[in-house]
Amino acid sequence: MRPFFKFNTMKKFLFFTVLFTISYFIHSQPITVSPTLPTDADEVTITFDATKASRTDLVGYTGDLYAHTGVKVEGNTSWQYVIGSWGNNTTQPKLSRTGTNTYQLVISPSIREFYSVPTDKKITQMCFVFRSADGSKQTEDVFYDVYEQGLSVSITNPTQNNPIYEINDIIDIQASANNATSVSLFIDNQLVENVTSQTVTHSYTAAEYGKHWIKVLATDGTSTVKDSVYILVRSNVNVAELPQGAHPGVNIIDENTATIVLYDPPALKSYVYLIGNFSNWLPDDPYYMNRTPDGKYYWITLTDLNPNTEYAFQFLIDGYLRIADPFTNKTLDPNDVYIPSSTYPNLMSYPTGKTSGIISVFSTNQEQYTWQVTDFTPPSKQNLIIYELHIRDFVGDSYIQTVRDSLSYLKKLGINAVELMPINEFEGNDSWGYNPSFYFAPDKAYGTPNDYKAFIDEAHSMGMAVIIDMVLNHSFGQSPLVQMYSNSDGTSLGEPTADNPWYNTTCPHPPYCWGYDFNHESVETQKFVDSVLTYWLTEYKVDGFRFDFTKGFTNNQNANEGSAYDASRIAILERIADKIWSINPNAYVILEHFCDNTEEKTLAEYRSSEGKGMLIWGNMNYSYNEATMGWISSSDFSWIAAKQRGWHVPHVVGYMESHDEERLMYKNITYGNSSNPEHDVKSLPIALKRMETAANLFIPFPGPKMIWQFGELGYDISIDYNGRVGKKPIHWEYYQNDDRREVFNTFAHLNRLKQQYDAFKTDNYDYSTTGSIKWLKLNGSDMDVVIAGNFDVTSKSTTITFNNTGWWYEYFSGDSIELSTTSYNLTLNPAEYRIFTSKRINKNDIFVGINQPKTSSDLSIWPNPAADELFISYNQPQLGIATFKIYSLTGQLVYSFQKQNFSGSNIVNIMLPSNLPSGVYLLNLTSNGINRTEKIIIRK
Repeated sequence: MRPFFKFNTMKKFLFFTVLFTISYFIHSQPITVSPTLPTDADEVTITFDATKASRTDLVGYTGDLYAHTGVKVEGNTSWQYVIGSWGNNTTQPKLSRTGTNTYQLVISPSIREFYSVPTDKKITQMCFVFRSADGSKQTEDVFYDVYEQGLSVSITNPTQNNPIYEINDIIDIQASANNATSVSLFIDNQLVENVTSQTVTHSYTAAEYGKHWIKVLATDGTSTVKDSVYILVRSNVNVAELPQGAHPGVNIIDENTATIVLYDPPALKSYVYLIGNFSNWLPDDPYYMNRTPDGKYYWITLTDLNPNTEYAFQFLIDGYLRIADPFTNKTLDPNDVYIPSSTYPNLMSYPTGKTSGIISVFSTNQEQYTWQVTDFTPPSKQNLIIYELHIRDFVGDSYIQTVRDSLSYLKKLGINAVELMPINEFEGNDSWGYNPSFYFAPDKAYGTPNDYKAFIDEAHSMGMAVIIDMVLNHSFGQSPLVQMYSNSDGTSLGEPTADNPWYNTTCPHPPYCWGYDFNHESVETQKFVDSVLTYWLTEYKVDGFRFDFTKGFTNNQNANEGSAYDASRIAILERIADKIWSINPNAYVILEHFCDNTEEKTLAEYRSSEGKGMLIWGNMNYSYNEATMGWISSSDFSWIAAKQRGWHVPHVVGYMESHDEERLMYKNITYGNSSNPEHDVKSLPIALKRMETAANLFIPFPGPKMIWQFGELGYDISIDYNGRVGKKPIHWEYYQNDDRREVFNTFAHLNRLKQQYDAFKTDNYDYSTTGSIKWLKLNGSDMDVVIAGNFDVTSKSTTITFNNTGWWYEYFSGDSIELSTTSYNLTLNPAEYRIFTSKRINKNDIFVGINQPKTSSDLSIWPNPAADELFISYNQPQLGIATFKIYSLTGQLVYSFQKQNFSGSNIVNIMLPSNLPSGVYLLNLTSNGINRTEKIIIRK
């Protein structure tokens, strides 16, 4: 299908409209079709009315209009036989204008010939997206049924989409047929009309409450076909108090009973039916919801439920609006057909043709998860090394379990916190996730709820915190909270109205506006936000949140594009932080803020005397990239230091790259300084070496740091590859490249130095980041550190004043210098770097005991899956000679290795044969009567 793409240079959204936010039944859409019941052999006239489209882009448009069009065929849910290609108007049909907002398209000489569909394919629908000439304006996906040749009949009014009527309503019943000699209309099995034409009409007065059955029969004298719909004439709403303890959403009472509650804060809705697979998606009297005396809640208790069955449901509000439960922890979506069963097994099918929109799912016997780690304490803020990753672009199958399998790689890198880009349900399956709609449901595109929990549990077992990216600046149109109070008619999206208790009617902080803007000053929004955060902290045991675009958590239109100091915004964020810390005092509160430094300082230092305080994103992409490219005059990255900002706490989450920035290595090899042929930054080995230099003057700065996925391997694919938010190539093979692995190793060393030595946590430090040679001096209680790196493309010298005379030790080389004076003249080649410490650190010892995952076995193996090497330890006393053998599952010995004097105090590193294919193997250890076998996975 085609992506609908909306992008602002400061933000990001992508979602695929495989079926649009609101699915359409045949007669609730912006096209009319002649003939009404087209067959594949008919010439068809399509009339498009822009005012009836869900998306209003084309209302008032005066230019040419084109149709991206194809068909659906039986046995295939995706578009087929599409004419031309997406976005290429020269190959796509052009519509004829018939009015201010109306157009026509003639499908001729027949549907089958127009779309060139083979005769052995059964056409079930025509598919359309209508687009402006330049492609900037377009409709949602529009579908219209195609009927089989021969005898057919269809009721065109009323439709099953809106079947509820009031007592004494007059209903204009209409039905059409093809090739019929007579058409008969029945109401509650009583014949009311019989005609010999192809159309029958009848005016019916809804004089009795309850369900009524409308049926039409068409015959050609030999065969008979029928169509039918139910209508419901509703009675008055029953008023009853909300059951004690019930809250909005699904309340499981026992394995056979559940109370379902819809919250209507302004008490504006008139009535609600619960519809679902238990009612064949039709409103019915047994599922007419009670209303509380204050009008703010609708509720119903379901009994005789089967604990082994999943129930799918929606709220049908006021007869026209179908929404899912805003508090649901599982949804059904037409896009679910594109989720592999390996990622989400046994996923219930979407009831296509029976309802529209997103669906809620619940079970009274939901599968529980048994947590292995129940007492995890996240790393301190000062020690934090965050790894930001996007599941889709980190592992090839977009599966959270595969990310879990890769945690040993992150552990080896020295990561102690993983930050996942948004994982709660977003629109479509292929997205960065900043188009959220359901806040309590993990997106099924990445796995099941227990898959996510197993990932978090495993990370905790390896000492890594898990932070999730939470988008509470806005929602997108699938959100029930948006749809409940908007100017939508139920078949199209609309803007929130003034009655909406959660959203602003318009975004108050242009130009940075996306989706529908939360009103964070609303009490209802605050209650909702608190429930979302509480849920993820308790149900999934996440260790904190990175909040997207917190600059937007205000209703003020302040100066400097929203960045000026805003006391109301500070109060909102402090309230949110207090709520989080009331649940988990150690939780991280990370803000993507980019506001006035005085405001960021206030937030960073809020309750810092209690060990709290918020962490503020510090984007240093531009300055570090200028340094890595060799453009010295614009390479001052001193803002990485909290001291430079005047903060009393080191709460800058500094980063050289994030999901939002261009990749350093891409710019290095594209725009790097080539003035010195002996040190051409555009050369891959040199560009990578400069990444090592940057890391040395990045990670050691006091305060938390963040690494964007594969930055540690010099990922050099542009952010704009395949569109800014489009899928990017995954290059795990980078680790096999010696130069790239050196970048990884440098990051790993620096990450561990930062976590293991107090000198890297000091608040007594100095730095110079303006010249060619940039340096950082850390004055610790038990050790001092001096770090320097040359970012120029030629050799440079400078004088650095050390803290004291005597011996100093260079960490990477193992060399030492003895200073008789504190003034030291240092000459560095381009991209050369040094770390001097006042006490010797053996870099080979720094990894011992750090990189081992917890395991129930006394034999530990990591990483697993592995690519080129394994690390092995055994938690037992001295064993002597140890033999390690790797076997295929068929018993073939593929590798053998011996280690002298093996014991639990050392680690064996095995380099795997390069020709060993990917697969599952058995690793066997034998030594001094010990025999242990563990499964390993080789993944090239």
